[in-house]
Amino acid sequence: MKLLVKIGGTLIDTPESRLAIAEKLAVPVKAGHQTVVVHGGGKQLSRYLQEHGIESEFRGGFRVTPPNILDAVIRTLAGVVNHRLVAALQQQGVRAVGLSGIDAGLVQARQLSEDLGAVGEVETVDAAVIDLLSAKGYLPTVACMAGGRDGAIFNVNADQMAVACAGGFKADQLIFLTDVEGVLDGEGQRIRTLTSAEALDLIDIGVAKGGMEAKLRAAVAGIAKGISQVRIVAGAEPHVLARLLDGEDLGTTLVLQ
Repeated sequence: MKLLVKIGGTLIDTPESRLAIAEKLAVPVKAGHQTVVVHGGGKQLSRYLQEHGIESEFRGGFRVTPPNILDAVIRTLAGVVNHRLVAALQQQGVRAVGLSGIDAGLVQARQLSEDLGAVGEVETVDAAVIDLLSAKGYLPTVACMAGGRDGAIFNVNADQMAVACAGGFKADQLIFLTDVEGVLDGEGQRIRTLTSAEALDLIDIGVAKGGMEAKLRAAVAGIAKGISQVRIVAGAEPHVLARLLDGEDLGTTLVLQ
């Protein structure tokens, strides 16, 4: 099976949380599944900027990324966050390889908006490098940055990056490990299964908003790219990936219909 797992920066912000996630990620790799990880790092980036006296600005959910912020993105996401996660994975006996979308032309993007600076919208994906590495038992661990024309570098939303890589990789499952138990209905109860249409309805009526709206839109895009199953699950659940692979009912599953 081909799996792509997206993890948010909150789940890998401390040595203890990184090691816990690394232990969970090791399970499908050691079971022989071709696995790829895409990670964010927004919390770590905001902290880095604050420490350097730079205020973060967001528009429409995207971080405004002028040149000085892009330098911080490169240092933080492709540097500190990526390498610390790779080290934790190797501590669990996994042959993790740190990458970004720039490497081997994995993800190419274009500027989303001049007002946002170096925020990218994915144009193309060449999944050859992650396919090759994962087929040999390595774990590609991808920071959410992309290349562009004329050597440009872009900051890409991590959920969108995960969907793009999963589509190019032809993943059988795309799993979002989050800090919530799944998609909740208007009464705060977990929804076990959603179709794309039902997910968009939750957004339209205002039940799913903020970070969950972004995840649902990404999940719907993943289904549209041919990924047969997208899961949104709490990353803090014990042995979460092992339990999902065993067929346990966790989180929310999005399906075509």
